[in-house]
Amino acid sequence: MSHRKPLTDMLLEDKVAIITGAGQGLGRAYAQSLLDNGARVVISDAGTNRSGEGAAEDVIAEATRTLRADKGQLLSHSGRLDSEEACRELIELAVTRLGKLDILIHNAGWVDYQLIENQDEDFLERAITISLRAPIWLSKYAWPYLKRSSSPRIVLNTSDRAMFQRYAQPGLVAYAAGKMAQIGVMNALSLEGEQHGILVNAVSPVARTRMWGITQPPADLKPEWVAPGVLYLSSPLCQDTGYILRASNGQFTATRFCENPGVVYPTDLKRVECESVTDVARLWQQIKEV
Repeated sequence: MSHRKPLTDMLLEDKVAIITGAGQGLGRAYAQSLLDNGARVVISDAGTNRSGEGAAEDVIAEATRTLRADKGQLLSHSGRLDSEEACRELIELAVTRLGKLDILIHNAGWVDYQLIENQDEDFLERAITISLRAPIWLSKYAWPYLKRSSSPRIVLNTSDRAMFQRYAQPGLVAYAAGKMAQIGVMNALSLEGEQHGILVNAVSPVARTRMWGITQPPADLKPEWVAPGVLYLSSPLCQDTGYILRASNGQFTATRFCENPGVVYPTDLKRVECESVTDVARLWQQIKEV
């Protein structure tokens, strides 16, 4: 039986997408949304635990079994994206099996806590690999194919826990570093992709998933309530680049780090002039306000 909507509703008809971290939670919700809108989708998941360790192939197998898709519309990949070669292989899998690539959604990540005095190399490396190296390597090998697409899109992943000091939590140094890194990657790639029409944005989602220790469907902060925003960023409807889409509880707001008016960077910030540390101290309240 076909699960497809009428052709008029096929927002992503004939588009090919890769979604990382798609075995559970947000990634699975994104996958279903793209499938429902006509995309052919490669879902990838390493099957790691909440600490980013291990590798359970049954995670992606269960997602493949439960996602609603037509024959040939869904392709799965089980494996870690902890090297350049692994990222290249995922991109080539999509292109070899499905013929092209239009959309790259890097959702893979993990949340675990380690206070700075206890920070160790393996913990930090896991965070940096999945949040910084993986999106760079994936983008590198996706780029030649995205340049051929009529509406190429990249969606990265950040977090309010990293962007806003008021939402920061002790023990999230490695996590926050990786999430802020993706904003830098987004900014750089959005400029680099401009001449090719490659739009690069990021989502900052809040959802009750296994990262929260949730085992039952939540009553609020549902992962599927984030999916419409990611669908939009992935689609031809989106014509902006370099934006962060905050998504929480069915609400959305788009933001970016904007320069102050009149600035001539880097010679004139159009702000408070100081010649000494005494000036900085005396004018600190004014410096903070403008």
